[in-house]
Amino acid sequence: MRELLAHAARMGVSVHVAHLPSPYRGWFDIERSQAVYDFDLTPVEQVVVLAHELGHAHHQHACEDNPDHERLADIYAARLLIHPEDYARAERVSHDLEHIADELGVTPELISTYQTHCLTRLRGVTYAAPKMGVGQWRFRSAHA
Repeated sequence: MRELLAHAARMGVSVHVAHLPSPYRGWFDIERSQAVYDFDLTPVEQVVVLAHELGHAHHQHACEDNPDHERLADIYAARLLIHPEDYARAERVSHDLEHIADELGVTPELISTYQTHCLTRLRGVTYAAPKMGVGQWRFRSAHA
């Protein structure tokens, strides 16, 4: 959480904790540059929700119920919280979402987002963090 709070500070986003009305778990106020997450979340949920709200801050999303904005914020959170080498190590032990999420300290939903939007699987090899040019893929891991 400390690294995430430092990341928020570098972005110029203040972070607050509050009791939020159901069904809200967090929100980003673009005008005040504030991220808020619910007081009653578990520690893992706090990290994931805050990273998601920082995704809204990164993309400068206004407070609205837009599925595309939610997806982009989820992808930002997945890339922020999941390191490809840590993911590869956890996946070598088990492909179970719950196991990988537990190993990485995130939610199974975030693992699913990471698998769908941040990985490319080709002929038994998983690639993450694409770059442009020669040696296009920064991370490469063979399937077990």
